[in-house]
Formats: sequence, C-alpha cells, structure tokens
Amino acid sequence: MGLWTRIKRSMRALFGGIVEKTEDPELILQQTIRDMRDRIPDLNNSVAQVMATEKLLAKNKDRLETQVVDLDSKIKASVKMGRDDIATAYIGQLQQAQVDLQKTGHQLEHAQLASQQALKARDNYVLQMQKRSAEAMQLINQSKQAKLQEQLAQTMASFQIGDDASTFEEMRDKIDRRAAAAEARMQLGTASVDTQMQEIEREAMDMQLQDKLLSYKREMGLLPAATSESSPQALPAQGESSVTEGSSGSH
Repeated sequence: MGLWTRIKRSMRALFGGIVEKTEDPELILQQTIRDMRDRIPDLNNSVAQVMATEKLLAKNKDRLETQVVDLDSKIKASVKMGRDDIATAYIGQLQQAQVDLQKTGHQLEHAQLASQQALKARDNYVLQMQKRSAEAMQLINQSKQAKLQEQLAQTMASFQIGDDASTFEEMRDKIDRRAAAAEARMQLGTASVDTQMQEIEREAMDMQLQDKLLSYKREMGLLPAATSESSPQALPAQGESSVTEGSSGSH
C-alpha cells in the first residue's frame, strides 16, 4: 500500500471520527425537518406552474372551439351569398383552426395528467414529511431521554457513598462536641459561688442537727456516754458549771 493511500485513509478515519463525535442527532433531525418544510413552497410553485399550463391550454381550446364554430358559420353565410372566394378563405382558416384545436386538445390532456401527477406527488410529499416529522420527534424524545439516562448514570458512577458517609460522621462528631461544650458552659455558669456557699451552710446545719440528735440519745441512755479519748467533751452551760462546783465542795 502506497504512502499517500495510507495518509488519506488515516485522514478519513481521523476526520470521520471527529465529525461523528460532533454530530448531534437532535440537531440533525430538526434540520432535516426544516429542510423538508422548506421544499414545500418550491414544490407548490412547480405544481402551480403545471396547473397554470393546463388552464392556459384549456382557454386556448375554448377559443379554438369558438373560432371553429364562427368560421363554420361564416363559410355557410359566404356560400349562401355566392361569395365562393370568401368562403374558400374561411375554409382555409377553419382547417388551420381545427388542426390547432386537435393539437391543443392533446396538449391539454397531457397537461391535465401532469397536473394530477404533480398534485399527487405534492400530497405524497406532505404526507411523508408529516410522517418523518412525527418519527423525528419520537427520535428526539428518545435522544433526550438517553442523554438524561447517561447523565444519571455518570452521576451515579461518580457518587461515592463511603465518602459521603465519612462526611456525615465527621459533621456529627463536630456537632456532638459543640453541644457537649455548650452544656458544660451552662453548668459552670449556674454553679456560682453563692450556690456553693448555700450548699456548705446546708451541710453544716445537717451536722449540727445530727450532733444534737446524738446528745439527746446519750441523755436518754440510748447511747453510751462519750469518753474524752473517743470524742471531745462538750463545754457545760453556765448554770451547770456552778452546780458542779458546789456539789464538789460539799463532798
């Protein structure tokens, strides 16, 4: 294989692939429909010209028929008046008119047939255009659906559930840490010094009440008397101190 042949084959393959990639089925179908519709005016003009020829021949035929009848009447009148020379001239015109009428009749028949064929072709073309337009619209809709499915497939292919799951977990941890920090700050704000002092005073009062309860139980003999080693002796009241001293002096 020659070098030039191989180069041409490579160029056709290269540009053919580029053209195929750049071809949009929707745009091509839409342009095809527009081209078919654009041909209708030209087709109508062609049909109109054929029909105009038919009508012109029909008028010529009517004129020739009228001329034949008129010449026939003039010939008869000339013969009746004894003017053979004039009758002979009219006969020549009549023969030519009859020949023209016969030719025009044949031409009119062909023109009528051509008009019928042109109208039929135009109607068939319109029907084909409507059919092709409907098929093109279906293909365009299929192409749009295929594009949508391709985009959805690409989206699903690029969608990584693991990455998104890790993102959700990371955000959840951040939110949990923020909520815990806010709750801790709230607790620190409510636990003020006054609150702690109130708790200490309430605890001291409870201890005094417990000591008083134990003192009552000892006086009632429910508990053994407290010794100096085991517990510190409570200071006597002022009245109790004088009584004790007096009793010791008497002894």
